[in-house]
This record gives sequence, C-alpha cells and structure tokens, in this order.
Amino acid sequence: MIKRLAKCIREYKVFTVLSPIMVVAEVVLSVLIPLYMADLIDKGIDVGNMDVVRSIGFKLLILAILSMVFGVLGGIFASTGAAGFASNVRRDMYYNIQKFSFSNVDRFTTAGLVTRMTRDITQVQMCYMMLTRMLFRAPTSVVFALVAAFRINSRLPLVFICVLPVLAVGLFLIMKFAFPLFEKVFSLFDKMNTVVQENVRGIRVVKTFVRENEEINKFDSVSTEVRDTSVKAERIVVANAPLMTFCMYACMLLISWIGAKMCVNSSMTTGQLMSMFSYVMQILMSLMMSSMLILMLTMSKAAAKRIIEVLDAETDIAQPESPVTEIKDGSIVFDDVDFAYGSAKPCIKDASFTIKSGQTVGIIGGTGSGKTSLVQLIPRLYDVKEGSVSVGGTDVRELDLETLRKSVAMVLQKNVLFEGTVAGNMRWGNENATDEQIIEALKTAQAWEFVSKLPEGLEAPVEQGGNNFSGGQRQRLCIARALLTQPKIIIFDDSTSAVDTATERAIREGLKTTMPECTKMIIAQRISSVKDADMIIVLDNGRISGIGTHDELMAGNTIYQEVYDSQTKGGDFDER
Repeated sequence: MIKRLAKCIREYKVFTVLSPIMVVAEVVLSVLIPLYMADLIDKGIDVGNMDVVRSIGFKLLILAILSMVFGVLGGIFASTGAAGFASNVRRDMYYNIQKFSFSNVDRFTTAGLVTRMTRDITQVQMCYMMLTRMLFRAPTSVVFALVAAFRINSRLPLVFICVLPVLAVGLFLIMKFAFPLFEKVFSLFDKMNTVVQENVRGIRVVKTFVRENEEINKFDSVSTEVRDTSVKAERIVVANAPLMTFCMYACMLLISWIGAKMCVNSSMTTGQLMSMFSYVMQILMSLMMSSMLILMLTMSKAAAKRIIEVLDAETDIAQPESPVTEIKDGSIVFDDVDFAYGSAKPCIKDASFTIKSGQTVGIIGGTGSGKTSLVQLIPRLYDVKEGSVSVGGTDVRELDLETLRKSVAMVLQKNVLFEGTVAGNMRWGNENATDEQIIEALKTAQAWEFVSKLPEGLEAPVEQGGNNFSGGQRQRLCIARALLTQPKIIIFDDSTSAVDTATERAIREGLKTTMPECTKMIIAQRISSVKDADMIIVLDNGRISGIGTHDELMAGNTIYQEVYDSQTKGGDFDER
C-alpha cells in the first residue's frame, strides 16, 4: 500500500525529504541541550562561576533558537507535503472515477466513493504528516538520547531495557484488536452516507409521505452503530495512554532511586542526574510518539486499503486497442444479446433486431421489462454478456468510446441540470454552440417559450439539479442539450413523461424536421408517444414480445393490445 500511495507524492518529494532533515537537526540540537545543562549546573552554578554560567547560557540560547527554527521548518514542510500528497491522491481518484463504467459505480456506490475521497483521504493525509515527522523523530531521538545517556553513565540507561518488552506486547495487542474495528467503522460510514444521501435527494418524497420520523429512526440506527463500533475501537486504543504513563513513571522512579544512590556515592554529579532525567523524558516521549504513530498507521491502513481499491480499479468498459473512429450512420443491430447486472440473472435475453438509420423506434414494456437496460447497451454504458450490438455497421466494442458516445445522445429518465446558467448547461452538448444554435435547439425541444420569458434569457441562473425549473421544463432543457450534440442516434428514456401530449407531439414533429437523418429511439409508457414510429419494440420480462408498426402489433401482439386497451379506456390515449 505504501509503495502504491508513494506514487502520488510526485512534485512534493522535496518537501517530503526536507521535513525529516529538519526534524533530525531539531533532535540533535535538543539532545545537546541537556549536556550543556549538566555543565551549567556542575561547572557554573555549583561552584559559583558566573563566567561559565554566561558562556554556557549563551550557547543554550543559540541551541534553543536553532532547534525552534528547525522545528518550525519541519512542521511547515511536513504540512505542505501532506496537503499536496492528499491533493494528488484525491485528483488521481477523481480522474480514475471519471473512467468508471456504470457497473464500477454500482459496485463502489456513490456514497462509498464520496467517503473515500473525503474522510479516508483526510485520515491518510494525517498519517502521512505524522510519518514524515515522527517516523524520523522518534527513532532518532531514542538513539541520540541513549548515546548521550550512556556517555553520562553506562549502567543507568539499562532501565529502558526492562520497559521495551512491556511496550511491545501492549502495542501488539492494541493493534490486533483495534484494526478490525476500524475497518468496520469505515464501511459503516459508507452506509451512513448512503442514508443521508437518499434522504436529502428524496426530501420531497419524504415530506410528501410524512416519513420524517422513519427516516430519523433509520439514521439513528446507523449512526448508533457507527458510534458503538467507534467507541469499542477507541476503548482499545486509549489503553496506550495508561500503558505509556506506567512505563514513564516506572522509569522515573527507578532512575531516581538508582541515580540518588550514585550521587551519594559520588559516582554521578547532580547536573548529570538532571540531564539523565531530561533524556528519560526524551526517550519516553519518543516511545510514546512511536506508539501513536503505530496506532495512526493501524487506523489509516483501513482507509488506505479503500483508497487503493479505487485507484487501482479498472473500468469494465475498456477502450479497444485499435479503435474505429468513424461511425457511418445511425443504424443499430442487436444480434442475440443477453445482458445482466453483475452476477444477477439476465434482464435482457435473446434480443435481436435491426434499425435503419433515420428511423424512429418506440420501445414499450412494463416496469422492469428491461427498456432502459436495452438502450444503455448502445452507447456502451454497459457491455453485453452474450451476442453483439453494432452501430453504423461496427460492433460497439470496436468503436472509440468518445466517438461512440458523442454520436449517441441520451436524454435520461432522471433529468440532471448543473448549477450555472441555461446557456452553460446547453453547451454541455456543444461547447462551441452559438446563441442562435442554442435558441434553435430550445425551439425544437419546445423550451424557448419559457426560456425567452425569463428576465436573463439564456443567462438565466440554474440552481443545483435545476430545482428552480419544473419537471417538464427540466425535461425539455435536457432534450435541447442533447440535440446540440448533433448525434447520429438520440435516445429518449421516458424523457417526455412530465410534459403534456400536445407539447410531446410538437417535440416529435420538430425532430422530424430538424434531424431527419438521426435515428430516434423513444422509451415511453404512453402508446400515443410511439404510435407513429416506424417500428415499435415490445418488451416483456427482458424478452422481445413483438416488433412492428402500431397497426401490425394491434393485429397480432397481445401485450401491446392490452396496453392500448388499458390506456384508451382510461382516457390516457390521444388519437391525434
């Protein structure tokens, strides 16, 4: 994991190297200070020699200032390097996510990806900063302090040998029991984010059905689980503090007892004993830092593992080695296509049909019959399990992905507008589109009527998700955006469900006039939306039940007849 994440340091290598250099310099100076303090006491204060006091005091002042400067620089370099490292990790994750297929996103979940890019990276960033400082500070301080302590007295520092096994066993047990709990906490955060995300996105539905209390209970349940698991993990981790405190005071007592005897026997001076206490504190503080670093690594290991899963994930939709970069026309051929989401049972089975370029094709079927799944195979948002899908006479798996998706425009069932302006959203379809082209597309989509009445016109603001527009207005804006791509194939996934039949009919007529060569596929619940199509495909439980014109299906397809009868008897059919 460290080797993989180290690739994200890149331009921050200098800061990463300079930080431990500054730390080591600070440690060396801090180790020298107690030695001079011993001389100050023994050669200056005890004998009353003020010249020695002033001389050593000046040296101590210089050492303290330099130590502080190196410490500040070390902190600045560490924080800069850590922030840059985290920025690179976040950027690499985001870039890789942009390559994900729909199935990749389904596997990680949206909430899980958000948690990994925020909380997990913050956890790793903190660990990185501690590594660049404590990883070098703690062992360097222990080594230099021990050398200085042995220089003063060769027997007294042996006290630490008694402490190290206790610390080692204690830390091993803490790590062993805490790590699985931290792994569980991170997965629970994904679950909690999912609950919050669903609630915020569906807040209108929640309020409509007066489900606030149920949503609160759902959140309380997962939040309580996060709390309880975190408490269990922290209870184990906090054992580190009393363990370190016990070891620290045990060392202090032993050194005080043994050192006092040595001072009485004149085998050690008062200044040397005072220096020994300073080194005891330095060594024990370094050991405490080491234990904190180990615990931080334990907590960060779970986060790092989750981050690397995203960094190393390869899209299920691979770019072909020698892609075809030209699509002749908008013809579509399905040849014995089977498709399933992951390991689930197939939701499209034995689908075969041919659509000529420029035709208008309707797709009818009940909920869950596979209508959306079928059309998502055309721009290769998912790959078929068996069979093939061809566009312009070429298998979509051999086409350049960018070329394919620019040639196939989709107006999705869930209409998404982005914060900005109307013109800015339209230029998602064509970033070089002129105002005249945008207006023409809006007119075809029957959206110019309400956009032209807005005070700012094309520069009218669009709130996040397009919440300042009605459902029908959002649908028409999304249709206009798709038209600006000038595609060879355009797919409407129930994208006129929120507009009235007259407006829907005007949109269809506009498409015939402005885009006669474009193949148009219309997924609809209303037969009136597809009645005039050149071909209608009827889906039933993932299988094609019938293909033909309206009249042909009325004559020979039971499912189509039943849908027609239910809509005409219910007054939901417009013969016009």
